[in-house]
Amino acid sequence: MTDAPLAEETDPGHAARMAKKKANRDKMMSRKTLEKGLLIVHTGPGKGKSSAAFGMVLRCLGHGMRAAVVQFIKGAWDTAERRILEDLGGDRLTFRALGEGFTWETQDRERDLAAAAHAWEVARGPIADPDCRMVVLDEINVALKYGMLPIGEVLAAVAARPGDSHVVCTGRGAPEALIEAADLVTEMRLVKHPFKQGVKAQPGVEY
Repeated sequence: MTDAPLAEETDPGHAARMAKKKANRDKMMSRKTLEKGLLIVHTGPGKGKSSAAFGMVLRCLGHGMRAAVVQFIKGAWDTAERRILEDLGGDRLTFRALGEGFTWETQDRERDLAAAAHAWEVARGPIADPDCRMVVLDEINVALKYGMLPIGEVLAAVAARPGDSHVVCTGRGAPEALIEAADLVTEMRLVKHPFKQGVKAQPGVEY
């Protein structure tokens, strides 16, 4: 069995094109010198918004940084991501699940508002903490969408955070004011989901 030919052997211009591409890339990267804390928004109907945020928490912990997760809407579920992140993070991670479930589950608007207000009050602590490098506000977009929190107050607190700390907001329906203020916005697009074929949420995939 012979080895497959190298790209340079089958396309003599390949090396020259890649060298030019690398030079352009290096020139572009040399202009990227600013470091700052980011406001990051994960929104859209597709799956993966919270999962992507937890992945960034994992990166922070890997760098020895402190991080915090405050969960809005979602109840105090015993999730696998919470267990493993708390095991890995130890005293460098704060993880608070402070929601009471979705509005159609509680069916009590006043209770939902009180839970959201409490979660926001807790979240303000790590947002303002100069030693906390990343704060994930999980499902806060939903709370903002349904008017459970004042968007102006949230944006003001995030804007006043220490200059090198990152805030990640997840959930469907992120309001336009939050998207406008954000440095990085990713919209998860739903293409297919097994739920529509009658497949229930499964460990290792959804929780």
